[in-house]
Amino acid sequence: MKNQKKAEEIAAERVQLLSPLLADGLDPAKAREIKAQLCVAHGLSERTLRRYLEKYRQSGFGGLKPKGKGRAPTEAIAPDVLDQAILLRREVPSRSVAQIIQILEWEGKVQCGELKRSTLQEKLASRGYSTRQMRIYADSGVAARRFQRRHRQQLVQSDIKFGPYLPIGPNGSMKQVYLVCFIDDATRFVLHAAFYPTLDKTIVEDCFRTTIQKCGLPDAVFFDNGKQYRTKWMTRTCSKLGIRLLFARPYSPESKGKIEKFNQLVDNFLKEVALEKPKTLDRLNELFQVWLSECYQNKPHSALNNNMSPETAYRSDKKPLRFAEQKVLANAFLHYEPRKVDKSGLIHFMGTLYEVGLQFIGCTVDVVYDPANISDLTIEYEGHAPWKVHELVIGEHVGKRPTMPKHLQPQAVDSSRLLGAAEQKNRLRREIQTPALSFRAVHKEGSKDV
Repeated sequence: MKNQKKAEEIAAERVQLLSPLLADGLDPAKAREIKAQLCVAHGLSERTLRRYLEKYRQSGFGGLKPKGKGRAPTEAIAPDVLDQAILLRREVPSRSVAQIIQILEWEGKVQCGELKRSTLQEKLASRGYSTRQMRIYADSGVAARRFQRRHRQQLVQSDIKFGPYLPIGPNGSMKQVYLVCFIDDATRFVLHAAFYPTLDKTIVEDCFRTTIQKCGLPDAVFFDNGKQYRTKWMTRTCSKLGIRLLFARPYSPESKGKIEKFNQLVDNFLKEVALEKPKTLDRLNELFQVWLSECYQNKPHSALNNNMSPETAYRSDKKPLRFAEQKVLANAFLHYEPRKVDKSGLIHFMGTLYEVGLQFIGCTVDVVYDPANISDLTIEYEGHAPWKVHELVIGEHVGKRPTMPKHLQPQAVDSSRLLGAAEQKNRLRREIQTPALSFRAVHKEGSKDV
């Protein structure tokens, strides 16, 4: 089909070339003049021009189509050699054609230089053993076909995209911002997306939390292997909320095609916003939300039924949404970080000292907190009920040490248990040593010297 289309394009160009010579009643002298001009303008010989005219007059448009070379098909590779090449490809599917040829040459199956890479590649492809064809069946590969969930919130994809530079750094310096997006797999509806000033796990947490508050709990989430997503916090949060946590295979962006395609559309927004030159992050997000609503959410989408818009598809889906109670949601988004209590009964947390208690000196406690409100900290330690802690307040005078608890105070006794136990141990030792043989006693018993 591709060769046929190319042949018709060439024939059309040749007809346009000959059109000045096809006029009725053309004078022979004028015809010779036109031929000479065409030969100079197009770099053709007069003989070629006459051949084109003759073919057109005999067969019309079809006569100007280029013909094949007409060579009889030949067996470029012997069948036994091709079978050996296929066997080598099956042994190690990742073997290149150049490596296969090299092995066949080393084994004496073909002469050096006899087998051409392009020829062997064509033969392997015709038999279904090209690298691309075999990759479809590889265990480590991605799905061979596109997938799409049937209902909303069955699967949500997310990704981070590098954004523009804004004058929001220290002293108005330019600083890059980053876009975090959560998109519904079934409807392509963007649940939530926003630009953030940093590139760390906190931006994913904030966007994920807002997504759940706005649109409810998804059945599953699908992320790449970025360090912002593959965290203990994400695993714990999804487990608490009953959300399946799925990760894409490494180096397989095809599996996240929907969010990747949306990121390509965001490039159009970035080109437009570069003309607007926003000065603040709030202004950038304001422009982005307008663009998102008018240029994506409410625009017909070719991948949806009846070219519905993503928002219409999402709103019309009959699958009920699941929302978590505020208390459950807050608990799921809590962070846990270990801290060791110093010799003053304090812990250092985010640049601030907190009083934990002298009884926990040297212990490692868990700090439980909400990233949205770090002023409210809870301490957990095995064997103790969780308790709130407050920032250390340093006064003008030295504080008194607290009274030692009664169970820690010295116990009054009448004697030393150490010395008593040592005396008993010594007495036992002497009793064991008394019956021992004495050479001095043996010497005194005899009448003569030994």
